[in-house]
Amino acid sequence: MTTDQPNFAGPLSAAVAHLCTRLQPQVSPRTAAGFREVLRRLGAPLQVAVAGRIKSGKSTLVNALIGRRVAPTDVGECTRLVTRFQYGTVDRVELVFFDGRKQVLPFDASGMIPKDLEVDFDKVSHLEAYLTNAVLRDLTVIDTPGLGSLDLASVKRTEQLLGAAKHRKDDDAADGDEVADDELDETSRNAVAGAEAVLYVVTQGVRADDQQALAAFTAATASREAGPVNAIAVLNKADTITPESVAGSDGDVWRAASIIAEKQAATLKPRVADVIPVIGLLAETAESGGFTSADADALKSLSQLDDATWETMLMSADIFTTWDCDVPVGTRVRLLEKLDLYGIRSAVDALRADPELTAGALRRRLLESSGLARVRGRLDGVFRARADGIKAAAALASVTALAHASGDPGERQRVHDAIEVLLQKPEAHQLRLLEALTLVASGAVDMPEDLADEVLRVGSTADVGEQLGLKGRPHKELSAYALERAGWWRSFASFGATPAQSRVAHVVHRSYFLIWQQLKAQAG
Repeated sequence: MTTDQPNFAGPLSAAVAHLCTRLQPQVSPRTAAGFREVLRRLGAPLQVAVAGRIKSGKSTLVNALIGRRVAPTDVGECTRLVTRFQYGTVDRVELVFFDGRKQVLPFDASGMIPKDLEVDFDKVSHLEAYLTNAVLRDLTVIDTPGLGSLDLASVKRTEQLLGAAKHRKDDDAADGDEVADDELDETSRNAVAGAEAVLYVVTQGVRADDQQALAAFTAATASREAGPVNAIAVLNKADTITPESVAGSDGDVWRAASIIAEKQAATLKPRVADVIPVIGLLAETAESGGFTSADADALKSLSQLDDATWETMLMSADIFTTWDCDVPVGTRVRLLEKLDLYGIRSAVDALRADPELTAGALRRRLLESSGLARVRGRLDGVFRARADGIKAAAALASVTALAHASGDPGERQRVHDAIEVLLQKPEAHQLRLLEALTLVASGAVDMPEDLADEVLRVGSTADVGEQLGLKGRPHKELSAYALERAGWWRSFASFGATPAQSRVAHVVHRSYFLIWQQLKAQAG
C-alpha cells in the first residue's frame, strides 16, 4: 500500500524534514511532538497571513488574490475571525471550535462565507475554508481580523497569529512582566499559527501599531521577526489618494500612490521588502467574476454623455447616483459598489478611446488599472520563488526553539550539532544568507548603512539583476560586478569587520561568488 509523500517546497525543506525525522528518537516526547508539527508544516503550502488595520481592505484583497469573492467584506462575526483559505477537492468551510470540534458552515446564496454565524461565537477559534482553486495549490492565504478594532477579542486573535501577544503587556501585569500567550488550547493554536510570511495591508497613513505588528510578526513557533525575506506591504485604496496633495504627482493618482508607497517603504524598512500600491476593490471586481456584461453596457451608456454632464457626475458619489441621466439610479449604485468613481472613470475613458471594446476586454483593462498584477508579481518574486528557503528557515527556527524549550542541555546540543552539519552543506547557503539578512535587518549585527542596504538587496530577491542592483544591464557587466563585490566582501571580512560583521561578510562574499559562477555557467 502506498502513502502520499509530502510535497516539500524544495531541497532545503526536504533536508530540514530529514533532520527532524532523524532527531525524533533522540529527543524527549514533547520535543518530538513539536518536530512532527514542523514536519507537517514543511509538507504544506507556504502560508501567507494577510494582516493590517481594520477597514484597510484585507478581505477584498484576499478575494482578488484568490480570484473568487468568498471572504465577507462587510462587518460581521466572520470578519472577526481568522480564516485560512487552502486548497481542497470539494468547496467547504469548517468552523473550528476552541475544544477542537469542527462544524461545516454552508456558503450563503451568493457563494460567500456568511458574515454571521448561528453558533456561540465566543466558542469559535477560527475558520478553515477549502476551495478548488489553483492559486491555493502552493499558497495558503490566511485572512485576519483588523488591528485597531474596538473588538478586543478579534484584535487578540490577530495578535496571536502574528505573534504580537508575546510582546504586549497587560494592564494588570506588573511592570516589566509580559503576558503569557497561553489562552488558546494547543489544537487551536497549531491550527491558526504557522504563517511563514506576511502580506501587510496599509492605507495612506502608517501608524505606530502597524510597525509594532510587523515587528512582532512570528513565523512558525519561533520568534522570527518580519523582514524583507518574509514580508511585503500593500498600499490599498490607492484611488482614494488626492494627487494634488502629493508633491511631484502632476495630478496623477498612480504617480501619487507610488510616491506615498516609496515613503512608506522607507518608514517600514527593513520590515518589508516593498510597498506596492493597489486598488483592491477594482481588483476584486475584475478578477472574481463580479464584472458583468450588464455592467459593461451601463458603462457604454455613460460614455456617451456629454463632457460637462460627465465631469459633473464624477464630482462625488452622491452626485453620480442622483444626477439625472438615462442610466437607472440602481445601476449606477451597483457600479459604484463594484468599481468606485476611479474605476468608473477608467472604464468610461477606455470606452471613449475604443467604443468597440467588449465586456471581456473592458474587464481586462480594469484589472490592469487595479495594480493587482504587480502585487502578484512581488508575491511570486518574494514568496513563491523563495518558498523553499522561507519554509526551511522558519522550520529551523522552530526546531531550535523547541530544543531550547526542552530544558535538556544534551538535547539542545544534539539539535545544535545536527543543524550545524546541515548548514555546512553547499546547498544550504541560502539559509546562511537568510540568517545573515535577518541579523542585519533586525539590528542584531550593526553594519554601516550602505553595507546594510547591500546585504538587504542581495538577500531579498532571487533575481540576479536586482541582487546586484544592475537590473537590465548586460550579462558581462553583471558578471564582472559580482566578482568585484565578492573580492571586496572577502577583504572586508578579513581586515575591516568586527567579528559579528565578519560572519555576515563571509556569507555575502559567498553569495556574490555563487552569482558569478551562475553567470559564468550561463555564458558558457
